[in-house]
Formats: sequence, structure tokens, C-alpha cells
Amino acid sequence: MKGCVSLDQPYTWQPDTFPTVRRLTRRTTIRGIAVAAAGFMLGRASFAFADEKSLAIKGYDPVAYFTDGKPTPGQPQFEYEWDEHVWQFANAEHRDLFKADPVRYAPQFGNFCAMALSLGQIVIADPNNWLISDGKLYVFGKPAPGGAALFQQHLAENIAKANENRTILRKD
Repeated sequence: MKGCVSLDQPYTWQPDTFPTVRRLTRRTTIRGIAVAAAGFMLGRASFAFADEKSLAIKGYDPVAYFTDGKPTPGQPQFEYEWDEHVWQFANAEHRDLFKADPVRYAPQFGNFCAMALSLGQIVIADPNNWLISDGKLYVFGKPAPGGAALFQQHLAENIAKANENRTILRKD
């Protein structure tokens, strides 16, 4: 009988005896090690990123838009963590103002372009393109004539649409 082993005879392995067993080659071994290593590294990378907080509005000081009337880069020594982001400020006074009322100073749609969001799109905002309307900060992906200028043309409607589309945003 082919494929049967007798106890009274020495066993000699024959390749066709076990057809489901694949021959282990150097290529399949290397491929398996590469796949395992890639899986391990991806697992470690996603774990590491889960612990890191993302930088809000590319490190710009959100309070400076209100107090100085212009975008101002923040400094790492004046940081504050809020809403799963690290916020940077130009000075300690701005950081303390933000701490007291972060909702007042934070951009309405976080790191995302308000105009794009009103159109159902996700675009990372450039903090240099901004607008304060009714005491609220909006940031945009493009300079004029897009972004703020376009957003202001139908301000109430665009704010309503952007708020409706907020659900498409991911936490960044």
C-alpha cells in the first residue's frame, strides 16, 4: 500500500506520501520571515502612534489670531494637551488663556479646512489661511480667492454644511 507505514520495516520518507506537506525552500523561508517581520513592525508602529498626540493646527498659537490678529507659530515650551491634541502657544499668557476657555480659541473644525468640509471634503488646513467670524476661528486649506473668501460668500450656509459633514472627520 502506497502511503502506509509498516511497523516491522524501517520508514523511508517519500515526497508523494504526504501530498499536503510543502517543501520548505530558502525562498519560502525568507518570504515567511519578511511577512512576520513586517507584521511585527506594523503592530509596533500603530502602538507607538496610538500613544502620541498630534500637533494641533501645525503648531500655530490659536490665541494669537484673536489677540495679535495674525497667525503666530507656537513654541514647544508653551504646550498644552486638550482634545487629544498638543497645542502650542507663543507665550505662557496665551497658553493660560487657552486653558481657561479652549472652546473659545480652538478652530471650529480642528486641523481641517472649513470650506472643504462644507463641500463634504477633507483637506488639512494651512494655519496661514484663516478667518474669525462671530468670535469663532476658521482655518482653510487655500488662500484667497478660495478658502476664507469663498466661505464668507454664504457664511451661515457653509457653517451649517460643515457642521453636518463633521461626521466624516477622523481624529488626527
